[in-house]
Amino acid sequence: MSNQPMKENQLPNRHNIRKKKLIISFAILFILSLCIKAYMDTNTFKVNKLPFYSDKIPDDKAVNILQITDVHNKVFGKSNEELIQTIKDLNADIIVITGDLIDRKTTEFNDMFAFVEELTSVQKHVYFVTGNHEWENPRKEEFLNGLEERRVTILNNKNKQLTVNQVRFNLVGIDDSATNHDNVKQAFAGVNDEYYTVLLSHSPNIIEKESSLTADLIVSGHTHGGQVRLPFIGALVSPDEGLFPTYDKGTYSIQPKQFLYIDSGLGTSVAPIRFLNQSQISMIRVSKKY
Repeated sequence: MSNQPMKENQLPNRHNIRKKKLIISFAILFILSLCIKAYMDTNTFKVNKLPFYSDKIPDDKAVNILQITDVHNKVFGKSNEELIQTIKDLNADIIVITGDLIDRKTTEFNDMFAFVEELTSVQKHVYFVTGNHEWENPRKEEFLNGLEERRVTILNNKNKQLTVNQVRFNLVGIDDSATNHDNVKQAFAGVNDEYYTVLLSHSPNIIEKESSLTADLIVSGHTHGGQVRLPFIGALVSPDEGLFPTYDKGTYSIQPKQFLYIDSGLGTSVAPIRFLNQSQISMIRVSKKY
């Protein structure tokens, strides 16, 4: 056996080994950070606060509307305690639930019934419109009856004229338009356009189906904000619109003094994950701008 020393180019390159280890370590940390971010976005929630203005609102008055959407039977922590306490602390004038409170595959309603019981215990104005998952659930009627028994008002192609904080306004609700259960003409029957009008529509596609909506503000959900979003790109895909949707999340000006707001919601569907798109509820304040 030869005892000759190894040539210099045969010696292990310690610098390259350290460099590879460093790259691997950074890759592991990066993947771990992505996983933590996805977990937090999926399992913790925030409150999105946003203002809208209208000359139809009297001076020095305002209406605070809390929107909850696309829960998909998800429970945050122990019995939704933190979510319920947050809702109580917000002390909204009315609460609106814009569909998909349950999933199409939900067979046990106890969690959502307990949730709405907490809502109606602190706020008498709780309104609900159906989403596509309610319509696709075989036990839809049982679920909707359970909501009504718990004092939730279902606006199934109906409207209400409300007076809150000395502000009179119209609240209109349509059944899910994505599954073609909407009836806009019936829903708006008798509505006085002199008053501010809020339309609850689970799917934002109602603005494409109906070109002459007389609502000042259309409040929707359905898209989940795409669930997974990328920087500078936004949502990759959403229901009804497919890849790179136009209407995925946030506020859109539809016509002069008419706006569409899409809340990205609390739950998930298909894939149980959110990324760069934290679960949320929205606190909408409508007042007169000076």
